[in-house]
Amino acid sequence: MEEHEAQLSTLFDVEDFDAVIEEVRTIASTVFPGYDLEPFDNACDDVVRLFRGDYPGYRACNVSYHDLRHTLAVTLAMARLMHGAVETGRELSEKDFTMGLVSALMHDTGYMQEDDDLEGTGAKYTLVHIERSIDFVRRYYADDPLFGNDLDAFRDILRCTGLSVSIGDIRFADETVELLGKILGTGDLLGQMADRVYLEKLLDLYNEFVEGGINQFSNRLDLLDKTRGFYQMTLKRFADDFDNVDRFARHHFRARWDIDEDLYRKAIEHNLAYLDFVVTNHRDDYRDWLRRTIHVKEINNATGKSAEAFF
Repeated sequence: MEEHEAQLSTLFDVEDFDAVIEEVRTIASTVFPGYDLEPFDNACDDVVRLFRGDYPGYRACNVSYHDLRHTLAVTLAMARLMHGAVETGRELSEKDFTMGLVSALMHDTGYMQEDDDLEGTGAKYTLVHIERSIDFVRRYYADDPLFGNDLDAFRDILRCTGLSVSIGDIRFADETVELLGKILGTGDLLGQMADRVYLEKLLDLYNEFVEGGINQFSNRLDLLDKTRGFYQMTLKRFADDFDNVDRFARHHFRARWDIDEDLYRKAIEHNLAYLDFVVTNHRDDYRDWLRRTIHVKEINNATGKSAEAFF
């Protein structure tokens, strides 16, 4: 693949959720020829139904940041990182791999409202959504023949997605559960920050924060201003808490696509470069500039370089 084509968003159509799910299946079957897709497919079908409002007892997802797109992006990142881990010699069983995928699929189910919960949106659960997600997994796999004895493992894996959680305080059952937790915590961050519409979705995230009682941002522009600092904290978390498992991404892209790059890191840096451009040059009309493709000519003139650098 030519260098200018090596972009995360151009590997396949990430807007097509079926294509994302099929890529996860392909990765799993690459790692484990003859991989039993049924447990993943069953969980995936139910999670998609849940987000779309077709799962018994629940309303459709009504938050715009932690939506189905985000969940599938994290599930894909989880598959890629686990594949990369195996490429480096880390041992994962087929069940371990499925547990990782299921954890990613269900990590934000805590934002879902039950049928009789008609007040506000699921964003009101922002501060408690991880524990609610853990409860969903517990109910979903209670007495399940494959995962019924692994509910504590799921709990610890999902807790790794909490930004305020000290990973060192979690008593993982074993090294594999710890690895899966660190990969999920990493994939959750990579999946959202590398999304081509990450900056646009930050405006939705602000709305979720307000309803969820997170008041550290004075307005949407303040959130944008602080996003690069958040990325610096993310890199520190990767190194200090997650053992730099993000390094597995490069091994995946090399094996799957013959691209010797970390396309997640590349996509995030492109997003942040464009964010820097917007908050520096368009503070008064930043909303209008969170639609990059309609401003290609203006970006070229303002920066003196091709707008492709931001895409």
